[in-house]
Amino acid sequence: MPHNSSETRIQDPFKPWKYLISPPLKLNFVSPNFMKVLLAICIFTGFSFIYFSTFPGQTWRTATCPECEQPLLHSTYRRHTNIVSAAAAGHGVKTAISHILFGIGGSAETWGQRRRYCELWWKPNVTRGYVWLDEEPKKPWPETSPPYKVSEDTTRFKYTNWDGSRSAVRIARIVKESFELGLDDVRWFVMGDDDTVFFTENLVNLLNRYDYNQMYYIGGHSESVEQDMAHSYTMGYGGGGFAISYPLAAELVKILDGCIDRYAEFYGSDHKIESCINEIGVPVTREPGFHQMDIRGSPYGLLSAHPLAPLISLHHLDYLQPVFPGRNRVGSIKRLIHAYESDPGRVLQQSFCYDLTRNWSVSVSWGYNVQLYPFLVRAKDLSTPLQTFLTWGTWSQEPFTFNTRVLSLKPCERPIIYYFAGVHGSGSGKTLTWYRRPHPEQRRQCKGENYGAGYTVKGFNVSAALLDPGIWNKAPRRQCCEVMSGGDQVDGVVQVRIRGCNQQESVTPP
Repeated sequence: MPHNSSETRIQDPFKPWKYLISPPLKLNFVSPNFMKVLLAICIFTGFSFIYFSTFPGQTWRTATCPECEQPLLHSTYRRHTNIVSAAAAGHGVKTAISHILFGIGGSAETWGQRRRYCELWWKPNVTRGYVWLDEEPKKPWPETSPPYKVSEDTTRFKYTNWDGSRSAVRIARIVKESFELGLDDVRWFVMGDDDTVFFTENLVNLLNRYDYNQMYYIGGHSESVEQDMAHSYTMGYGGGGFAISYPLAAELVKILDGCIDRYAEFYGSDHKIESCINEIGVPVTREPGFHQMDIRGSPYGLLSAHPLAPLISLHHLDYLQPVFPGRNRVGSIKRLIHAYESDPGRVLQQSFCYDLTRNWSVSVSWGYNVQLYPFLVRAKDLSTPLQTFLTWGTWSQEPFTFNTRVLSLKPCERPIIYYFAGVHGSGSGKTLTWYRRPHPEQRRQCKGENYGAGYTVKGFNVSAALLDPGIWNKAPRRQCCEVMSGGDQVDGVVQVRIRGCNQQESVTPP
């Protein structure tokens, strides 16, 4: 039986819409101008729909809310963002020492003693920054010291660590107070203690590897595991120093004061800073050249097998034996800086080679020492620090955040050590450094025949080309060395040359 009503309702299955509306009406009241406006609105709406469908990240910004979705930044940051884009693209001016603002945590009472370390690396009218004190100094301020500022009062902040000092709050706020100075052309804020020694040329070269327009937090951890466990494995330790890029500082200062109270129980300023940066979502970028030096005893073993990275800082020098025997602590660092100034990137870089005519192993820590083993030692052992130190907190034998090897008490198993004595020729593109045994010899000597031949060596002369800072932008590789002229001695001095390794070359004893 046919259903005529259905056939009447749907006569054209492809145009059902024409039966859902009433017959068209004539709108005689609509003027041509109105239609033109309506058409323009439709065209604009259509184009807007297509545009925002294609670029979904774009958002409307109305004239009534100009600050909507805009970060609340210091005015200096707005100036800063105008100059960083070119550098981020590789066309801008490289980071220089003038782009770094140092914030040094100090106190008026201890500055007279601690200034001797800071003044080793600080260059008036070159380096920028301030020592932040707890009060006005009572004595005239030395011209050789960095300028100082007195920190703001921090009594309103909470601090609940029973074993610590409230000064941690004040020092944690140095980055904020430094930022709020609004100084021009600051790309990085570098924090350190009043007994931190920075090697600034290496620091500048290191920071040039990072885009200062991004949020970076760069530093190193503690050498003692007990310190990392007590505080944090994921922070840049303040004594070794850490760097915060300007964009990260701009975000950090907005939350820092409230954040300090949230972490009131944390011991140190660096732990508080790391926790606040963690709220922003930025992890620490580790660079092994920052040295907290959380060790006790002699740094000899650690500095003789330095990580394959430029030396950036040293800390806790008053708690360690002098770096060079026969010199005081400050005099030792002056001698190390003398070598550093001749070839900054090479200082403490380790190279080792073999004299197979006499089965000798020679390890060079450039600018610090040469170690002669009158027997063959494997490369892995030579690159592992001798343990000449204990942990920071408990003065224990272990553990550390790196491998160590035992320093034997037997004189026939120890290296013969020659310490840096001078450098010459840095203006020629090459250097010649010389290393001599300390006099008088303090250790018992080995009576073995091989050691007898070793004791006839009075010193080493080490030649090397100036290390190109760009080498740190490449895949890291330790440079090679060779004992010249088959180890023949002139006046008891062995000649060694450091060079780049050849293709497919390895340091492999027979």
